[in-house]
Amino acid sequence: MRTAQLVSLAVKRVDLRFIKPARTSRDTLLSKPSWIIRAMDLEGRIGWGECSLILGLSPESEEAVELFFEECRERQSLSLDDVPSDMPAVHMAVEMVLLSLSHEDPLAYFPGSFSNGSQFIEMNGLIWMDTPEGMLSQAQQLRDSGFETLKMKVGSMPFDAEWGWLRELRQEVGNRCVLRCDANGAFSKFESRWTPMKKLEALAALEFHSIEQPLRPEDVDGLARLCADSPLPIALDESLIGVEESHREALLDAICPQFLILKPSLVGGFRVSQQWVHLAESRGVGWWATSALESNLGLTAIAQWVGDGVQTATPKLPQGLGTGALFENNLESSMEVAAGQLKNAPERPVDMEAQFERIEA
Repeated sequence: MRTAQLVSLAVKRVDLRFIKPARTSRDTLLSKPSWIIRAMDLEGRIGWGECSLILGLSPESEEAVELFFEECRERQSLSLDDVPSDMPAVHMAVEMVLLSLSHEDPLAYFPGSFSNGSQFIEMNGLIWMDTPEGMLSQAQQLRDSGFETLKMKVGSMPFDAEWGWLRELRQEVGNRCVLRCDANGAFSKFESRWTPMKKLEALAALEFHSIEQPLRPEDVDGLARLCADSPLPIALDESLIGVEESHREALLDAICPQFLILKPSLVGGFRVSQQWVHLAESRGVGWWATSALESNLGLTAIAQWVGDGVQTATPKLPQGLGTGALFENNLESSMEVAAGQLKNAPERPVDMEAQFERIEA
């Protein structure tokens, strides 16, 4: 379904408040905006969607989001064909609503073994930026709770200091724990002693699994050189944002990464994410999906896509889907995390109508 005629369309903004400030090498977030969408079609079916922005990273502005959905209200319709290509979070939201309207259970976006609770998704545990002591404490807690893959942000401190705590981390968790890291382009910053390649060599010596986006997306040549020579596998993340369909193959062939990180809210939804999966697998490139600070509503849809919606020919690696525990005012969820695995509990249904009513318009 690409279009739905509607009886009603209601959109409410919610500013999700972080329990602890969320630091990356780019900035520190105290809150972030999402819009929760409730639609009723001509047959009386209800559909739910979420438009989630990361300000400074998502291409669309808050004003553009609100204008788009105001125009949809006036037309009393939602259509994927009406979404501009430079509004990936809006595309994701509309796609969610249309999927929701097409199923009997409006929160079963991709019905199957994950949504019915019979299958789980292996996840990485995320270590948020903090003091070295704080990050080591997070790692210990995640490992003790059953996570076998840990991911941490790098690039917010001089690499000498970073290298020190990462060595402690490897000693603390042992060699059986898989370590991933995400630089958010921070290795583009000049450090005379530590070139980007030397940083990658140092991380490889600690037997890291991979690094996401060591250089900024615009440095295509630099990324290509690193991917060709690095002893540490490199994943593209921000490089995938805003890439038109006609340019995607050329980008992958120019850089030749080892992995892709797919954030549906930032690349344009599930259909676009599936296109990236096909392009990656045809080139022997691995991939995993990552949530992009959605509420539990968006996280539910992404988890169901990973669990049952994606068409893949390769074994699924541990995913980066978050736990929904970042926000103090998150929506309720029927999903739960145990021993590093995300699972749905359908016996614990979510009352979206009641939650929507509680959101202040």
